[in-house]
Amino acid sequence: MSQPSPTPASRRTNSFDPSLARERCRRYRRRILDISQQVSALHVAPAFSCTEITDAIYHGLMRREADGSFRDVFLMSKGHGCMIQYVILEEQGILSRQDLDLYCKRGGRLGAHPDFGTPGIAASTGSLGHGLGIATGQACAEKLKGSDVAVYCLLSDGEFQEGSTWEAMMMAANLNLANLVAFMDNNDFSGLERMSEGHKAFYPLAEKARSFGWEVAEVDGHDGAAIFDAVMARRADRPLLVLCKTVKGKGVSFMEHVPIWHYRSPNAAEYQQALAEIERGRA
Repeated sequence: MSQPSPTPASRRTNSFDPSLARERCRRYRRRILDISQQVSALHVAPAFSCTEITDAIYHGLMRREADGSFRDVFLMSKGHGCMIQYVILEEQGILSRQDLDLYCKRGGRLGAHPDFGTPGIAASTGSLGHGLGIATGQACAEKLKGSDVAVYCLLSDGEFQEGSTWEAMMMAANLNLANLVAFMDNNDFSGLERMSEGHKAFYPLAEKARSFGWEVAEVDGHDGAAIFDAVMARRADRPLLVLCKTVKGKGVSFMEHVPIWHYRSPNAAEYQQALAEIERGRA
C-alpha cells in the first residue's frame, strides 16, 4: 500500500535566507564567467537565467541524509543549463575544482550537457524534452516504494514544445505523483527565438498545465525565497509546476534578452564588464 504524500510542513527541514542566496548566486555567476574564459563557447546566458531556481532547489528544498548525501532527487532536464548545476556541485564538494577547470577539455569528465554516472547527476539530458519523463518515472518508483523522496525537475520553456513533455505531464497527473515538482525556466527564448513571438499558441501556460491536472504556481524566477515559499505552500495532492519568469543572461546588461549569448563566451573586455556588474549586484 502506498504511503500518504508528505505535507508541505514536513518538507520544511531548513529555512531559506535570501541574503545568503544572493551571495551564493553571485559566486556561481563569477565561477561560470571564469570557466567561460577557458573554453571557446558555453551556455552562459541559459545558466544565468536558472541560477536562482537551481540554488533554491539545492539550498532550500533538497533534504540531506545523516551522511550528507541528498535524500531527494534533482534532475536538470534543461541540459544546456548544466553549468549552474556543476558549480553548485563543486561548492557542495561533489565535483572537484579540477572537474570544472577541465570542463569540455581533453581528460575532463564534464561535457556541455549532464551525463549520468557523473557524481551528482541523476540522468543524461542532452536531448531536450526527455527530462520530465525520466523524473515522472523516478517519482512513480518512489511512490511505489512508499518513500517520501521528492523529485525536482528543472525544464526550459522551449522543452514544452515537445510532445514528450506533455505526455509526461499527463502521465504524472494520472499517477497522482504529488512527490513531483517541476520548474519551468520561462525566459521566453527557445535557442535564438522568442517563444512569445514565434510560438504564440504556447500561452497561456498556467491554464494549460492546470488542464493537465497539475497544481501551478507563478513566481519571479530570480527570487529564491519566492520559489522556496511557492513549493512550501503547495497542497501536495498532485504534481506541482512552478512557472518561473526569468531573464536570459540575468545579471549582465549586455547579455540580458540578447539571443547571441545563448552559446557564446565573452571576450576579455566583456568578461571584465560582466564581473563588474555582478559585483555591483545587478543580479
